[in-house]
Amino acid sequence: MAAGLCLLLLPLWAVRTVSDMQPVYRAGSPVAAAAAATLDFGSVPAGTYDTNTNYEPGGIGILFHLVEGFLSMVQPNPFPQELARKIAQQRFAEIQGEYQKPENVVLTLQTLHYEVGFLVAAAIGLLFILLMPLVGLCFCMCRCCDNCGGEMHQRQKKNNDCKRGCFATFLFASSLIMSICVLSAYAANQHLTTQVRGTKKLVNSNFKDLKTLINEAPMQIDYLVNQYNTTKNKAMSDLNNIGPLLGGRVQEQLGREVRPAFDAILNMAGAIRETKEALENVSVSVEVMKEGTERLQANLTDAKANLSNTLGDPACKQAQAVEICNSIRNSFNQLNINANFSGLPNVTSQLNILNDIRKTDLTSLVQKGYAAFNDTPELVQNQTRNIESDIKNVLDSIGGNISNFSKVSPVQHILSNASHFVTQSEAYIREYYPVVEQYDFYRWLGSLVLCCMLILILIFFGLGLLCGSCGYDRHASPTTRGCISNTGGNLLMAGVGFSFLFSWVLMAIVLATFIAGGNVEKLVCEPYADRSIFKVLDTPYLLNSQWRHYLSGVLFQSPNVNLTFEKVYSDCKENKGIYSALEIENVFHLNELLNISMYMDDIESKFEHLNVSFDHIILLDETGKQALRKFGSAGIEDIDFDAFMSETSKSVTKVDLLAFANELEASSDKLPKGALGNALKGHANSIRMIHLQQVVPLEQSMKYVKARTTLNQSVRVLQRSSVELGGKIAGVISSIDSAQFLISHNASSVIIKESKRFADTVMGYFVQYLHWVKDSLSFEVATCKPLSNLVDTAVDVFLCSYVVDSVNAFWFGLGGATIFLIPAIVFAVKLAKFYRRMDTEDVYDDVEIIPMKNGIEQW
Repeated sequence: MAAGLCLLLLPLWAVRTVSDMQPVYRAGSPVAAAAAATLDFGSVPAGTYDTNTNYEPGGIGILFHLVEGFLSMVQPNPFPQELARKIAQQRFAEIQGEYQKPENVVLTLQTLHYEVGFLVAAAIGLLFILLMPLVGLCFCMCRCCDNCGGEMHQRQKKNNDCKRGCFATFLFASSLIMSICVLSAYAANQHLTTQVRGTKKLVNSNFKDLKTLINEAPMQIDYLVNQYNTTKNKAMSDLNNIGPLLGGRVQEQLGREVRPAFDAILNMAGAIRETKEALENVSVSVEVMKEGTERLQANLTDAKANLSNTLGDPACKQAQAVEICNSIRNSFNQLNINANFSGLPNVTSQLNILNDIRKTDLTSLVQKGYAAFNDTPELVQNQTRNIESDIKNVLDSIGGNISNFSKVSPVQHILSNASHFVTQSEAYIREYYPVVEQYDFYRWLGSLVLCCMLILILIFFGLGLLCGSCGYDRHASPTTRGCISNTGGNLLMAGVGFSFLFSWVLMAIVLATFIAGGNVEKLVCEPYADRSIFKVLDTPYLLNSQWRHYLSGVLFQSPNVNLTFEKVYSDCKENKGIYSALEIENVFHLNELLNISMYMDDIESKFEHLNVSFDHIILLDETGKQALRKFGSAGIEDIDFDAFMSETSKSVTKVDLLAFANELEASSDKLPKGALGNALKGHANSIRMIHLQQVVPLEQSMKYVKARTTLNQSVRVLQRSSVELGGKIAGVISSIDSAQFLISHNASSVIIKESKRFADTVMGYFVQYLHWVKDSLSFEVATCKPLSNLVDTAVDVFLCSYVVDSVNAFWFGLGGATIFLIPAIVFAVKLAKFYRRMDTEDVYDDVEIIPMKNGIEQW
């Protein structure tokens, strides 16, 4: 128990020393919510425990279960927790002095009621112990008076053979049962000796595990301390990269307004470029279309003049030709171009303005602003070098304090003392183990003598049965029985005599071991197996009237801490750390003892005073803004886009020249044959030639088709870009001014906010470290499996499995054999009458039966 308490206190002292050295950030800090990267601290090095407390008795376990079943019949009541508490609380000394108090009388009656099974069995055993020697004495005196079968005379009856057979069978059966019981007792005796001899290996295994616990604890604590470097290295890495990390966050926040403004400028620069290109395309396309339509118009005009001259021929005045000639004259107006590109508005002024605007390279200005804005991480890196240095000094200070822990703490001294205590305890046990083995040998020898007593009786009974059965002659008269048969009867009577001599001694041993072993099994082993005994031990004020909880009172001198035997045993059984098993946090508050708030406050204050200047960042200078304004006032929206769209949608000529030529030719066919008709046909062919040489190219030639298409598309581009152009430019300028104002005047608030987040991230690493330390102390450091193994070894394995089970099996076998001595005595006495040589016998004649003496007296 002392060793266990020492080992329990050892990590407590270690943690208390660590608590004085290690800081923890205050609870409730926003650090808990910081998005810090998850750190990998690795696994705490754990020792391997070799002790196995799972005991398997083997074949003899059947006998153990049989004994447990018998005890359950004798004592079917469950473990009396309330009764045990009352007995412990009343104090036995007070009960002896004031036993007449009503509560003590009730308590005594409750105890007797619980033990009624054992009391009845004990009463039977006492009667056996008292009556067997008395009955043996009376039986001996009775036989000396030739009574109780002592008379050497046997009546001859027809069923004597049947009786002899039955008595021999019953005696053999009794002897067989006794033999089994004796073998069970011998096996239990031998099993106990074997297990006691094997206890040395189990004890050594427990001490080895305890040493492993003691030796591993310093290394585990050192591992926890050394893992501070992981935290420190991560924090230092973040500080070394404060530009990309903090500056990146600042840039990201500012970029929510700056990047849209830059994008708007770039979009507007693209719009200016597209507008200029569209104006150029419109100008070129209009010139191309003008050139083609003007040449066509000239040819059509010549064709009309020539046709008009032809119609002035006198032949047109003839009656047959007048109507046809007038019809032809009326269609002259159709010989004109339909799309007149010469009347389209001139876009030269707008194009000149755009060319002037393009001299200001907005894209270059934006890229320059982007470059300045993208230098934010480097700017933060350069302007926070002093803060980096200060924070690194704080981290080095924390690391120095933690690194000096093993030098200034008495942990090594405490562990050395604990190791010395365990070594002394092991040496003490090793020194006295031979004494235990020697006393166990005496016990084994005494138990063997008891078994030999029964074996001696069984030998007499066995030899008696063997000699009597083999030497018995059914044709011989009782007075003429042979020597072997007579010897068998005498051996049976010898067995009876030894039975009377040994039975009460055997029963006394059985009674004592039954009372002791049975009660230990029911009051210790079974409650320990279902842990109900811990519930009794954990009763407030039970073991100490001044302490609510005994275990916390012993360990912490703070009996109000809810620390129970059951909880400690269960946690150690699950191989949790002693810090968790003993609930040390109730006495030593880790969150308060490991307080790094003084360091974290210093880090926070340094970040709070962080000041980064962005005054030199110009997103767009005044020249760029002036270019945007000039674009807005270039007059693009004043262009008559409908006129362009209308002309581009018209056909080249007002009439289809081929159709016109065909009609002209058809009209000429109606005229009388002559020069006029032929002339008109010539004009028709000329018009067809104009169509093929000029109209068709205007409609199908790549040059003119492309010009028309480009003109159409460019006009649509101009029309689209001119919609609310002034408002768009005003919005772009407003957004860039807003972003510039944010960078120049409000960036400090963003820097403060992101600096706090960055500080929380750095401090989050320490919170992770401290949480990991606490979890490791709870579940991985100084795992107390050896302590539960030590208790299991002492109680469950050694006391219950080795000793109690073996002792119970021994008295069960010995008691069974002793009980069966009673029928064996009866059957042996009855059977001996049939094997022994009688002094007289019955003689049969026709008149009467005259008892005759044998031997010389017959003469």
